[in-house]
Amino acid sequence: MTTTPEKAAVQEDLVNVTIDGIQVAVPKDTLVIRAAEQVGVQIPRFCDHPLLAPVGACRQCLVDVPDAGNGRGFPKPQASCTLPVAEGMVVNTQVTSPVADKAQQGIMEFLLVNHPLDCPICDKGGECPLQNQAMSNGRGESRFSGDDNPTPGAMGVKRTFPKPINLSPNVLLDRERCIVCQRCTRFAEEIAGDPFIALVERGADQQIGIAEDAPFLSYFSGNVIQICPVGALTSEEYRFRSRPFDLVSAPGVAEHDACGSAIRVDHRRGKVMRRLAGNDPEVNEEWITDKDRYGFAYAHGDDRLEYPRVRDEDGSLRPASWPEAFAVAARGLAAAKQAGGVGVLAGGRLIAEDAYAYAKFARVALGTNDVDFRARPHSAEEAAFLASTVVLTAPGNGGVTYADLETAAKVVLVGLEPEDEAGALWLRLHKSVRAGGTQVVAIAPFTTRGLRKLGGRLVPTAPGDEPDAIRSLLGHADYGVDSTTVVLVGERLATVPGALSAAAELAAKSGARLAWVPRRAGDRGAVETGCLPNLLPGGRPVADAGARVDVATAWGVGHLPEAEGRDGDAIVAALAAGELGGLLVAGVDPADTADPAATRAAIAAAGFVVALDLRETEVTRAADVVFPVAPVTDKAGMFVTWEGRPRPFPQALANPASLPDLRSLAGIAEEMGTPLGFRTVAEARAEMESLGPWDGQRAGLVTVAAQPPRPTEAGDRGGRASDRHEIRLSTWKQSVDNGRMQDGDKYFRSTARPPVALVGRATYDQHGPTVTLTGDRGSVTLPAAVVEDMVDGVVWVPGNSFGNGVLVDLASPGSTVTITGGEA
Repeated sequence: MTTTPEKAAVQEDLVNVTIDGIQVAVPKDTLVIRAAEQVGVQIPRFCDHPLLAPVGACRQCLVDVPDAGNGRGFPKPQASCTLPVAEGMVVNTQVTSPVADKAQQGIMEFLLVNHPLDCPICDKGGECPLQNQAMSNGRGESRFSGDDNPTPGAMGVKRTFPKPINLSPNVLLDRERCIVCQRCTRFAEEIAGDPFIALVERGADQQIGIAEDAPFLSYFSGNVIQICPVGALTSEEYRFRSRPFDLVSAPGVAEHDACGSAIRVDHRRGKVMRRLAGNDPEVNEEWITDKDRYGFAYAHGDDRLEYPRVRDEDGSLRPASWPEAFAVAARGLAAAKQAGGVGVLAGGRLIAEDAYAYAKFARVALGTNDVDFRARPHSAEEAAFLASTVVLTAPGNGGVTYADLETAAKVVLVGLEPEDEAGALWLRLHKSVRAGGTQVVAIAPFTTRGLRKLGGRLVPTAPGDEPDAIRSLLGHADYGVDSTTVVLVGERLATVPGALSAAAELAAKSGARLAWVPRRAGDRGAVETGCLPNLLPGGRPVADAGARVDVATAWGVGHLPEAEGRDGDAIVAALAAGELGGLLVAGVDPADTADPAATRAAIAAAGFVVALDLRETEVTRAADVVFPVAPVTDKAGMFVTWEGRPRPFPQALANPASLPDLRSLAGIAEEMGTPLGFRTVAEARAEMESLGPWDGQRAGLVTVAAQPPRPTEAGDRGGRASDRHEIRLSTWKQSVDNGRMQDGDKYFRSTARPPVALVGRATYDQHGPTVTLTGDRGSVTLPAAVVEDMVDGVVWVPGNSFGNGVLVDLASPGSTVTITGGEA
């Protein structure tokens, strides 16, 4: 038989090794502990983790490697987690070798010398690798005694420490339980890039402690609790609240960003007790952000809506039954439809099935394309970009994936700070950079903490100047892009005229791959399901007559509205002008919108308002009919990641009174005589699948119509801006801030970074350690901090970490604000 060169190369890379009498061929450089797993042998271990570099710290994985006459043997047991296989190597594990078994029992005995026997109160008890392996690979009796003159059977005195140590408000350390496996310190250095914990002292006194001169700033700290093989690291919020064997677990998908991270939801008696990272190698591997781990208590707040409400004749909201609320909402929306129409503001937190229901309800029940999920600053250019570029790509159809970030030679970030806005994406970038294969370039006003940890390079750019900066990358000597480049654009580019057009143009000319990374979990799914004024479900344009006919036929209706609808800002303006008669709004916080004051005025001016939300808000208090909706734990559903990857998840908690948005919309539609054709998430998803995804005929990148760059005044940047005390505003939301979905866990919220105004050296020297910023919406006073490479004439402040947030208290992003000393 002829062997092809490709097969020969594969065979040359394989190494033959015998493990417990079983011969196996594994790739070169495979660790013995991994090779053993391939033949079904589980070697006990503590320090080993497949996503961390080998360290051989705990020694629990010792195996016997005898000399088989080929020089591949060792006189003493070896740590299998650091030993690569070699051709002809013979390995005997604890299964077949008394030598290996005795060595492992000895190591276990040493580990238990000072480990406390407090399993009944330890949070790890019941799911503890030390417990399990002490039973399977340890001795039945202890020979340890701490007395100088031990008596037979005496236990002795174990080492103790004051407990616990607060490594952070979230993470507590019980030092006497620690076996110094170094999983936590290796995670902090290798995965998160945040050396907030480190080994301190030496010898027998070596222990885990807070790193010197490294304040706790990690957004990923909770992962060290999950990978700790003993109960040394625990969560402040979960500590002593439940036993692992009392919990019921369900798979889930994190709802805080567009990363689609897999999680495990552990609940008891109808309440979520904790969330852990799920294992999904294609998405988040085994890591999640602290927001995904701790940000679930919002669903249990005292202000959660538990029943429908309708506005009475005296103007007050009163409880109502579901049928009554459906009827009142249907009558009000029908009247508003006749009085000028109804706008639909759906919000970006929806599962895809609920977003689909809003898109269908708007077209079928309300007869309008006035529907938009973007409850944030946006633009018509962005809607065109989403229609012509984003819906064309998905995994397997030219879309950028997490795996592509690891193989890209260069990743360009524009309008995106992934450590704050897409944590799992940042972790994958960090992994790729550490492997030495990817260079990260950011178009931004300064080098952020996340970019610095990535070793990235900055293209210094003031807010509003992104289009020119993007175009400059084509053919740039240092930052040039080509077909090996991935360009990631954030939703913030929607506020910069011409920026999205420039990004699409750059990708088309250079061959670089382009991806849009929104901040909220429901944004990409809302695009795909037609929650935009210019798109129908399936991502097909409203202007396409064939698309309208296809969708109308699938829905069983005569026709669909032809004209493109109003976007979110236009809906707000139309309500204020009396051009629309009503509003259907879901999960929208006016403080997040482009003009919060205008949004509040529009809601007040609307003739009839139907609100769907999880908790009581200023919108529900102003609404005429209020429907409670289910959190992600109380319903099945699907998010779509920034990649375009569907992420379905099952229902974790069964709560009959907690219904998905689509059930309320279905009830209203039936009362209006225009049934949606589904009442459950499963029925909605089946209908979505029958419509099919994007038809695929328009493959490739379509450049959106270019928008003219925003004009800039002479004093907007450079030295003159500082002379005039005017400065351009840059902002985005940090991972941990005052967001409503982060309510309920005071320990988690206390890890938020304090609000500070970041300025350049010259601005700091001129205005001092405290500055007052004044915009067209108000003033804020904040401590100032110097960023040496800040673009001159720019100030950065966090979007939602003080007061009511930048959009409410100060000005719109990219605008010019006045800066003075804080005491002025």
